[in-house]
Amino acid sequence: MNLVQTITERRSVRKFKAEPVQVEWMNALLQQAASLWTSETPSHWRCLYYDSMEARERLAESMIAKVTGSQWGKLIPSKVTGMLTKTVLNTPALLVFIAEDAANERQRDENYAAVCSIMHNLQLVGWQHGLGMLWYTEPFMSNPSLFNEIGLKSGERFAGILNIGYFDKSPKARKRTPAEQNWTELAATAKPTQAAKGHYVASKDVLEALNIAVWAPNDGMREPWRFIYVTDHEAVARLHPSPVNASPSFLVVAAKKEADPHKQEEDYAAICCLIQNFQLVAADKGWSARRTIPEWIYERQLPIPLPIDPQERIVAVLEIGTSAQASRTAAASSTVNVLRL
Repeated sequence: MNLVQTITERRSVRKFKAEPVQVEWMNALLQQAASLWTSETPSHWRCLYYDSMEARERLAESMIAKVTGSQWGKLIPSKVTGMLTKTVLNTPALLVFIAEDAANERQRDENYAAVCSIMHNLQLVGWQHGLGMLWYTEPFMSNPSLFNEIGLKSGERFAGILNIGYFDKSPKARKRTPAEQNWTELAATAKPTQAAKGHYVASKDVLEALNIAVWAPNDGMREPWRFIYVTDHEAVARLHPSPVNASPSFLVVAAKKEADPHKQEEDYAAICCLIQNFQLVAADKGWSARRTIPEWIYERQLPIPLPIDPQERIVAVLEIGTSAQASRTAAASSTVNVLRL
């Protein structure tokens, strides 16, 4: 596929044709989307497929239950909830994505990052076949009625719903802020060794890839990401847990913290999509871009001084190197688990 074109031309689509989306076809696209996610540990996630009118009616009813069942729900015109219901009923297929529970916060974030990345990959591979999608997650949807409908278990994380269908017209593009405006570099003060120099990816090349990656979906176009490129040799050595096959540079990706917890979730998901875009572009260029979530992120003790604001959190650290190192990152299998309702 023309990767760059697909990433930059993909749009969120809200109006669909009545043409159905076959579950077998969606399963094949999900398999492809899951294969694009690379990790050294298996991801744990599942999804539910709603395509029959009966199933969509049931899903719509559960989604708006929090609105219609509340006291202030009486103040909302029925046409508003009616429009929400109509949107679901006029969407040929809906996929609900759930990240499974884990024993600790780090693994829970790994599972959530995996499902968000696979949701984004599905939008990319679907776009190539004329399928438009909208990643749908609204605060009113987080209610017991919906969670009961999708069988959300204790500890699981609702990632969102993809509205899916064929469409006639692509929405207009909305500009993205150049990555340079959210970029800091901790550069080396001395020349790198010959070995490190051979695997080093120049800042301008990383920025070029990031300027493609920023075409990730993000709610309200908040563009919540910030990048810190670490090429200082001593800093890199302290960031890397092992000197064996160590990458010559690191890309730290941080999220700006919103006061609203729901927006925090949306922004975390958006950055996972951006990282997935970057990894796809890096692989296309023959680089290694190994995604990690180091323990020190959760310990709140940075191994090196980083310009991280107290109102920011680190989402991931990417080990960046050239093709000579790409073979050391093994992809763990990701099992597609789709339940049709």
